[in-house]
Amino acid sequence: MISRFPMISRAALAAALATALVATAGCSWFRKGDDLYAADPADRPLEVPPPLPSADDTQAGGSVTASSVIEARRAGAASALGFNAQGSRDEVFARIGEALERIEGVTIVSRAQLLGAYDVNYQGSNFLVRVSDTEGGAYVSAVDPRGVPASGDAPAQLVRSLQEALGGQ
Repeated sequence: MISRFPMISRAALAAALATALVATAGCSWFRKGDDLYAADPADRPLEVPPPLPSADDTQAGGSVTASSVIEARRAGAASALGFNAQGSRDEVFARIGEALERIEGVTIVSRAQLLGAYDVNYQGSNFLVRVSDTEGGAYVSAVDPRGVPASGDAPAQLVRSLQEALGGQ
């Protein structure tokens, strides 16, 4: 008995059949189940984002995480240690650097002009002296490495000394 279809047709038919089988199967061979999304949507756990910081928490500028705000409130750091200074941020940054070098007991660990921050060690405390751009000039503040207001006597004393060195503005 002679077949109506030549050998090439049989190969093409087999390839088409295999392609159809794979296409209808989808990716179920490679898919992993996710029990969280298999349940009814009403039964899924609710995800609640952390609370946003208030305007009081971001007074020093920059971004603040909710956990750092809560921790700072617990530590009693309710307000920023800082003052306004006349001039551009770069001018004030340079003047702050000169003042920090003249204050006894201050060690400048590093300077980051692009960030407007000095990493300082003063009276056993490590914190940042940050210069931020404001509408009327620049704002100089003492913040901890997380960006929240620094707490303690050393940052407060250094900020007062810097304010006096810059002319009590």
